[in-house]
Amino acid sequence: MTEDPDAVTRRIARAALDRDDPTGWFENLYAAAADGEAVVPWDRGTAHQLLADWIDESEPDGTGKTAVVVGAGTGWDAELIVDRGYDTTAFDISPSAIETAHRNHPASKTHYVVADLLNPPADWHHAFDLVVEIYTVQALPIPLQPDAIAHVTDLVAPGGTLLVIAAARPDDQPDTTLQGPPWPLTRATIHSFTTPDLHLIQLDQAPSPTDPTLHRWRAEYLRD
Repeated sequence: MTEDPDAVTRRIARAALDRDDPTGWFENLYAAAADGEAVVPWDRGTAHQLLADWIDESEPDGTGKTAVVVGAGTGWDAELIVDRGYDTTAFDISPSAIETAHRNHPASKTHYVVADLLNPPADWHHAFDLVVEIYTVQALPIPLQPDAIAHVTDLVAPGGTLLVIAAARPDDQPDTTLQGPPWPLTRATIHSFTTPDLHLIQLDQAPSPTDPTLHRWRAEYLRD
């Protein structure tokens, strides 16, 4: 691959968006990557550094608890979570991503499944003590983000934690200036994950671990 992976990703995404299929590009990208015809830009062969930092700082004990990783891709974030003792489910809309996750982690205890965030299984309602959302909402066109956010928050069990990691952009940057994917999240969008019983308890903005000119949100929420 000599072409910029981000450019390839945007071309694949644009083709799906032009077909009015805003989530179909995930499978197209992961299938192309499995065939050696593309590179998934966010798949770095390890868990996201901001997730690893949160694990180191919070030292969560998942014994007897459940977790779900949203848009799990090839599984690196899920493996970090399952290693903390959580009964971990990791889902992606792309069958090729889940197949790759199984190949990457053949002895894993994680339950890798194909599922759609915009139409999740009914029994996932308030089912997970820890919900991890990294880069999935921002990969959806802005008009779909409120629905996606509502489904993410619905996964959090009473007393549960939601961790969101996303690219950041200023609140005053117009949506029309974005040539996604991704469509980075404003501070207002980060606050929109809250509900009357799901509270934002910590919000950090930090340079990207891979590009200090870009910034990332790390937001932690707690359900009553």
